[in-house]
Amino acid sequence: MTDAALGHGGVILALVASAAGVALQGTGLARHRPDLLRLGRLLAATVLCGALLATAALEHALVTHDFSLAFVAANNSLQTPLIYSITGMWSALQGSMLLWGLILAGYLVAASRRFRARAEDPVPAIALLVVFAVCAFFFALMVGPSDPFAATLGPIPADGAGPNVLLQDNPLVAIHPPLLYLGFVGFTVPYAFAVAGLVTGRVGEGWLAETRRFILVPWGCLSVGIVLGAWWSYQVLGWGGFWAWDPVENAAFLPWLTATAYLHSALVQERRGLLRVWNLSLLIATFALTILGTFLTRSGVVESVHAFSDSGMGPPLLAFFAAVVASGVVLIGWRGDRLRSPGTIDSPMSREGAFLVNNLLFAAFAFVVLLGTVFPMLVQAIDNQSLTIGRPYFDTMTLPIGVALLFFMAVAPVLPWRKAGPGVLRSRLAVPAWGAVTVLACCVLAGVRGLVPLGTFTLAAFAALVALRQLVLAARTAQRHGLRWWRGLAGRANGGMVVHLGVVAIAAGLAAASAYAHRGVVTLRTAGPPVVFAGQRLSLVGVRPFSDPSKRGEEVLVDIAGAGVFHPAFSQFNGDTEFVGTPAIHSTPFEDVYLSPYSLAPLRRGGYSAQLTVVVQPLVMWLWIGGGLIGLGSLLAAAPGRRRRPTDPVSVALPELAVERVGDASGAAALPAGAR
Repeated sequence: MTDAALGHGGVILALVASAAGVALQGTGLARHRPDLLRLGRLLAATVLCGALLATAALEHALVTHDFSLAFVAANNSLQTPLIYSITGMWSALQGSMLLWGLILAGYLVAASRRFRARAEDPVPAIALLVVFAVCAFFFALMVGPSDPFAATLGPIPADGAGPNVLLQDNPLVAIHPPLLYLGFVGFTVPYAFAVAGLVTGRVGEGWLAETRRFILVPWGCLSVGIVLGAWWSYQVLGWGGFWAWDPVENAAFLPWLTATAYLHSALVQERRGLLRVWNLSLLIATFALTILGTFLTRSGVVESVHAFSDSGMGPPLLAFFAAVVASGVVLIGWRGDRLRSPGTIDSPMSREGAFLVNNLLFAAFAFVVLLGTVFPMLVQAIDNQSLTIGRPYFDTMTLPIGVALLFFMAVAPVLPWRKAGPGVLRSRLAVPAWGAVTVLACCVLAGVRGLVPLGTFTLAAFAALVALRQLVLAARTAQRHGLRWWRGLAGRANGGMVVHLGVVAIAAGLAAASAYAHRGVVTLRTAGPPVVFAGQRLSLVGVRPFSDPSKRGEEVLVDIAGAGVFHPAFSQFNGDTEFVGTPAIHSTPFEDVYLSPYSLAPLRRGGYSAQLTVVVQPLVMWLWIGGGLIGLGSLLAAAPGRRRRPTDPVSVALPELAVERVGDASGAAALPAGAR
């Protein structure tokens, strides 16, 4: 059987199983048939089997260079190395959608197994129905406008065009897109539980605990994926930067902002029963923004090195996005009477007060980015006028929000719930505050200038010292309980502090690299005098040709005094007529020297003249270290920590009322006795 037949069969199997899952879950819920609900859960494995079969067929076609498939002919060649043949599946539109479907099927199976013991509970049943419906939508796209197994038109070519040259110049392409998809797609499950809670009216705090890891894992994957995307841009594109506020970059950043806000405000709902409408809105917005991001990257409405070409997927994706937003608004409006919080924020000087401000800042950040991303498209669609909103807008509008978030990142974790006294703040913030002042003084004495970078370094030190204080206390507590110190770092709170350290490292790196970067073009000649640029002494050692089965080109050997010889190169892939510059980077914890080839010409008397774009910027490495810390913190937050005595948020908020749980033991809404 051919790869095309196997692939089509797998996609159709997944589509039929998804539709059958919707039908069985819906019928079982309507008729109160637990047997149908259990049968529906079994179909989750069938969806995954279909997705695995289709994925295996497409990967086999890529690895064996089966050019009878149009997708393989357009994105593979006989000279493509094995790793880039494998990654070719998600390097173009149709294959990327298949990866989306595979990961979505995996999350469907994970959710069905997690709640398999609660077949009669309508909340997980409705949530699985929603996930089945999302699966059906995406596999229907693969049967229609995003078919990865369409046959090549005309005679089968002897060789293919090969992948995009920018997607076969760095192995990060094997890691970065799958992590982004694990994040994007994973937000489907918490969205489904939000919908289920609204449909059933069980909008209490229990479902937050049930789905905690289903939001933490995607959030961690998306966080690391975004940082790896910045690293890939820095390593491959040759412009010396890592974030350009590109519409597709923004499309990944937007759901990260709303999901981050939710992770903070969910704590308030769990402890105090507050912010119910807000949390449900954030989950729906996060999922809707993943669909919007999918539309931006796959509809052809934006031109970007990160976007795919135009396709017929735009209208169905836009319609699906509209349906998600509209249904969310209707459900929240319908359940408005049950979403009233049983208490209020007692004092702005409390943890819930700080988290509320934190959430408003995240919402403002997301609104600014969303407006700057979609407004040019709206103008183009309405008036057919081209409008560009560039980096000045985003930097100007987001900078004060980012600085404010750093401050609340430092203050919020040490505030107690309900109300903070002056003595508590002094005892918990005195040492971090003095440490931040010391960092500020050291920066000024070292000659660091600029209000924004100095403020960022000071607040970053403040937040880092607060996080370190919390981690030290947790490690000591673990030792007092007879555990190794590192066991105390597991759990949501302490994992969150490690994430904060990662964010602080990224903030400091961004501030330093943006404020103190030196950029220019230098000309070097063989046997010519060295050129000094931004304190770096550069010499051209020579030029060396190279070739391998997938590319050929010339390396420019540049000596950086005290660091060694580096090899920026001009590369030509698979007979392509254009050369692509491959940068070389000398990276240390203190400074990066970035060399990107600009032009190369032979001299009449022998030797070469090379023009290089040189970027010298400090602390860039801390961006990547910060990404690693965020990933580590996400794992620690998802790991089980020390158990604490559960607190009924309603009885804490309204002690004068006798309350009882309505619904199941794990996640019911808390209502006053007699309120039913």
